[in-house]
Amino acid sequence: MKSPLSFSFELFPPRTPEALAKLPAVLKQLAALKPDYFSVTHGAGGSNQDGTYETLLTVVEHTGVEVAPHLTCVGSTSANIAAQLERYRAAGVKRIVALRGDLPATAMSASAPGEFHYANELVSFIRETHGDWFRIEVAAYPEMHPQAQNPGADFENFRRKVEAGADSALTQLFYNADAYFDFLERCARAGIAIPIVPGIMPITSCANAQRFCAGCGADLPRWVRLRLEELQEDKPALLDFGVGVVTRLCETLLRGGAPGLHFYTINQSEPTLRLWASLGLGVTAG
Repeated sequence: MKSPLSFSFELFPPRTPEALAKLPAVLKQLAALKPDYFSVTHGAGGSNQDGTYETLLTVVEHTGVEVAPHLTCVGSTSANIAAQLERYRAAGVKRIVALRGDLPATAMSASAPGEFHYANELVSFIRETHGDWFRIEVAAYPEMHPQAQNPGADFENFRRKVEAGADSALTQLFYNADAYFDFLERCARAGIAIPIVPGIMPITSCANAQRFCAGCGADLPRWVRLRLEELQEDKPALLDFGVGVVTRLCETLLRGGAPGLHFYTINQSEPTLRLWASLGLGVTAG
């Protein structure tokens, strides 16, 4: 029997008082779709986890939906990671997104002090200290992590995370379905059978689409970029075009066997709500 599809929404800790004030309304609208969970990112550049924890509490308070905090490990110590895991466990967290993360902003090089250097080490530590308490999500990169030496080395990094005990994976954003299906085929040949959920980024502007893709090494198809550039002065038309592109991507992924979708909301409800409606999902998750 095929497992039900999984739908989830990603948030980041609000950076301003104004953004914080808007978050409850966004949460209410997204929670009405009954997602399986919300994930909350870690601050960029190796900043601390306090914002993640506070946002997690806000999500629980306003929605009651399960929350999966991102936990990063690079440059950290086992004592620090252990304390964060205990904090999350005490808050009732049952799911963790385990990531390597960025080097702290104060680090001068990749030789920053710390006991953890790769995400598979974090996955192993969580399993060793908490057994199966946490469901562990890890990252997957259908188009290769931008810092990887080559696709083969990047895939081996993913394999190590799975062997360390990952339960499932969330992909980086992409707009080329073939990249995802090729990644699944490579996993099948390697005997990797965990669910790999596509990460979906709505298109809301030409500049944002180009920036997000450049930041993570994803390919923005030339034809999409050219159309976005052409529509920059017609916001409604650009948004309609973006919804159409991403809807077709999602339909192709689900039709091809993707186990669900993970939406990068950028703390906005409207782009994801439009995609959800365009896909005709209704209230099917949860």
